[in-house]
Amino acid sequence: MVKQYSFPVYLWLLLLHAYTVQAQQNETLTIETCYTRAEQNYPLVKQRDLIAKSKDYSIDNASKGYLPQFTINGQATYQSAVTQLPIAIPGTEAPQLSKDQYKLYAEVNQTIYDGGAIRQQKNTHDINAQVEEQKLTVELYSLKERINQLYFGILTTDEQLRQNELLQNDLQLGIRKTQAAIDNGTAFKSNADALKAELLKAHQRTTELRATRSAYLDMLGMFINQTLNDNTTLAKPQQLAVSDEITRPELALYDYQNRSIDIQYQQLQVKNSPKLSLFFQGGYGRPALNMLSNNFEAYYIGGARLTWSLGGLYTLKKDKALLDNSRKTIGLQRETFLFNTNLTRRQQHADITRLQELLSSDNEIITLRESVKKASAAQLENGVITSNDYLREVNAEDQARQNRILHEIQWLLAQYNHQSTTGGPGNN
Repeated sequence: MVKQYSFPVYLWLLLLHAYTVQAQQNETLTIETCYTRAEQNYPLVKQRDLIAKSKDYSIDNASKGYLPQFTINGQATYQSAVTQLPIAIPGTEAPQLSKDQYKLYAEVNQTIYDGGAIRQQKNTHDINAQVEEQKLTVELYSLKERINQLYFGILTTDEQLRQNELLQNDLQLGIRKTQAAIDNGTAFKSNADALKAELLKAHQRTTELRATRSAYLDMLGMFINQTLNDNTTLAKPQQLAVSDEITRPELALYDYQNRSIDIQYQQLQVKNSPKLSLFFQGGYGRPALNMLSNNFEAYYIGGARLTWSLGGLYTLKKDKALLDNSRKTIGLQRETFLFNTNLTRRQQHADITRLQELLSSDNEIITLRESVKKASAAQLENGVITSNDYLREVNAEDQARQNRILHEIQWLLAQYNHQSTTGGPGNN
């Protein structure tokens, strides 16, 4: 009989967890994914829920203004004189009122017409929430520029690591050819030593670049709330179509602020409108409604109440002037923002054009330098040139490739910074 062993379930779960973690660490990230995750995990994003809840609570409270409003009042007074009949009636004794008087009553008011005050309160709470939420959107939007710097910094490091590996291959090729010449007695050991020293410098460069990449990955991982390691791959972003249309969230913020001014204008009109309500009052006191009775009695009174405060008319003109100044301030802020944004956009557009022209010449320079390096490798093998001559050509080609790497990443970064500046998607 063959004995069967079952694999423990917890070990399966442990292996599955390890596989999931490894898959996340080896994930290929895109810059759009980093944008989304950075915004989702930024602590400030939690404020969005607080803004929404505050708006709902405030609007709900304002709506309760349509419900009957109850008040309870009481007072006890002592007065120096009381009401008395000015004449004496024969055969009767006029009641004498007490100078200490008491009153306890409750009143209920039901609004019939408030001039739109409650509606304006709800509109105010709504627009204030939209302004605050748009301010939050503006602040979160600034994360894109920080993600751009980290993301393209990692891409630059990746390209430099690959180029450094090619440099090491060229140096190792030169060392092998020089060593063969040394073995044949046609070269000196110092020639090989010079190449080996450059190879060690290239190894040091690799160490520095990997440390830089790890630091950038650590900071990017903090923004997107994900652990990134040396195996994490970043996809090179695609080229963007440059658009000059400005659609930044700041513009929407200025619009919301102007709408808030509109609502404040409406509130001025509501403030100076008459209000109509029904009321009912019931109480107990001495005296009650009969001012000639000195007994504690219950009483009630009901009816309609019209109130119209005209004091706001004194300040109406200046109140409107203050709102006009606020609107002009918003207009100046918008104008200044567009001016500065257009300056930045034009500079970035010039950088994109300049880097594109440099990339065109970089390719031609690399082709020429590569041709010269191959010829110098053959000359080194035949003893026509020294290892220093070969090393000079290798370094010249490496520098040309490094320049192209830098120009290409700077070109893409300029496009994505331009997109962040204008606010448009701009994808091809």
